[in-house]
Amino acid sequence: MSTLADLAELVRAPAGLSVPGDVLAGAAAAGALGRRTPGLAAASVLLYWAGMAANDWADRGLDAVERPERPIPSGRVSPPAALGVAAGLTAAGVALAAAAGGRRAAAVAVPLAAAVWAYDLAAKNTAAGPAVMAACRGLDVLLGATGGRLSRAVPAAATVAAHTWTVTALSRREVGGTDRALPGATLAGTALVAAAAVGPRPAAAPAALAAGYLARYGGAQVRVLADGSAGRVRAAVGAGITGLPALQGALTARAGAGLLGLAVAAAAPLGRLLARKVSPT
Repeated sequence: MSTLADLAELVRAPAGLSVPGDVLAGAAAAGALGRRTPGLAAASVLLYWAGMAANDWADRGLDAVERPERPIPSGRVSPPAALGVAAGLTAAGVALAAAAGGRRAAAVAVPLAAAVWAYDLAAKNTAAGPAVMAACRGLDVLLGATGGRLSRAVPAAATVAAHTWTVTALSRREVGGTDRALPGATLAGTALVAAAAVGPRPAAAPAALAAGYLARYGGAQVRVLADGSAGRVRAAVGAGITGLPALQGALTARAGAGLLGLAVAAAAPLGRLLARKVSPT
């Protein structure tokens, strides 16, 4: 029988800290921060965890060869149980989004859930994989904006989506390593993402948070440029996941919620601490 620790590893529980900031950034940009925001943030975490469980269920054959220590190939979580966890979390996430945000939130949560499953079951190992995963994160930002003017959150959604593209592109080289071309491209993308988070009129809080994001995630990619081994790539992917709250915090602060942006960014060091116990990748 699977333990709570096994299930936490299956869904990459610590990586869930990288998710609420999407909703908060979207809500801040759309002027929609309010009572519905915590429920939408919780719904986004459930959908993220569902995607992680579905990912491992879909990859169970490959993981048996490349990552036999993972919960399913190691026998600690059965394939039917993993599929059940993924389906249950998906249903719970969509239901919670609808309960918290009504029809407008459900209208975003349903395609978000569909995109998550499409990535895991069909797109992940294709050329469309990074774009589909980027769409998932962009929709997650828009989920937070459903209580306000959705159009105002589109730039923030595009910024988080671009970051996600870089992380997903790197993740495809976690096992075999990479040459210099890929980290060179993702590093350039990361610099543009950091600049977009600051905006044309830099303010202290967003600029500082964006600089911290660039230093951590960009620094990890610089190390991949010097050494493209699988271990370095996995470290860069982990930095991209655990460093995302700093980017979300910069976007939230840029929208005028400075203290909330700092609180969002505070999830980054906590995520790195928890990642030492449960891998986020």
